[in-house]
Amino acid sequence: MSPAKNRSRRSQSEATPAEDVSRQVCRRIRELRGEREWSLDVLSRASGVSRSMLSQIEREQANPTLAVTVKIAAALGLSVADLLEQSPVGHNIDVIRADDESHIFRTDEHCTIRTLSPLQLEKDVEFYELTLKPGRSLQSAAHFEGTREFLTVQKGKVQVVSDQDETELNRGDSAGYRADVPHEIRNVGRAAAVVFLVVIYR
Repeated sequence: MSPAKNRSRRSQSEATPAEDVSRQVCRRIRELRGEREWSLDVLSRASGVSRSMLSQIEREQANPTLAVTVKIAAALGLSVADLLEQSPVGHNIDVIRADDESHIFRTDEHCTIRTLSPLQLEKDVEFYELTLKPGRSLQSAAHFEGTREFLTVQKGKVQVVSDQDETELNRGDSAGYRADVPHEIRNVGRAAAVVFLVVIYR
């Protein structure tokens, strides 16, 4: 499944000071938006930065330019310096509300993917809710070597394909499979299928 990583992974210790600052800004933007209970659309309208760009920034998949950082800070009523401040220690419980649109990773004519793991969580493990429309599928290229996916069907009937292997799963069934090869999840039922998906990177 390709919500996942699309860039080289390096350990925290290998990050440059500039990358550390960029990561801190990305996380701070995400935290401040959450504190204000703003959706990505609200922040997009307030800042003039596209929703897709904001989503990439919050997921640390894009480094905001100075101009973009200034726009976001202004929309939040802050200076750029404020974004560089360390955020206070949060609560021990991270809650993701069912109507939190910021966790909608993708929605189109094929499927809806909702992130169920906290956005600030280190991305060695990712948790998703996948809703597939009848006859549709989610096709993914190979992820990093050693990556595996674990899937549980909550509703409907799906077919899982991992390289040359395939199997069908019904409601309540689970499967684990290699995701470092081309893989696919197909809805082979007559109604929408809902599955819970965990992606683990080695």
